[in-house]
Amino acid sequence: MKPYGFSFVTLLSLAIVLCGLCKLGFCREDPLIRMELGDFDGSRNENAEAIARFAVQQHNEQQNALLEFARVLSSREQLVAGKIYHLTLEAIDSGKRNIYEARVWVKPWMNFKQLQEFKFAHDVPSFTSSDLSVKPGN
Repeated sequence: MKPYGFSFVTLLSLAIVLCGLCKLGFCREDPLIRMELGDFDGSRNENAEAIARFAVQQHNEQQNALLEFARVLSSREQLVAGKIYHLTLEAIDSGKRNIYEARVWVKPWMNFKQLQEFKFAHDVPSFTSSDLSVKPGN
């Protein structure tokens, strides 16, 4: 007689089914909590520019700002319930180039995109001839 009425095979089968359901997205997850556990993909994503443009647009709408997207400097993907994109981008604010960091949560099967964070990182320094070790007259 089995102590609890469950065989090892039954419990193993149940565990496999539950893991499979979670992998398919049937488990409820908070992406901000899972963020610490998610996998990062540091490769350049072909959607990074479109997502970065979305982040700048959303920031402009939320903050009544007028940033102009310039380029993506780096991007990482994190697998959660969908993907969280961690972007470092360059944008122009009143003629000055600045670096910003953005985090965008995307669930393409639900047509869902949400700007999670958008913050100023630093400004882009302007270069002078002395910065480039160029001597006057050369």
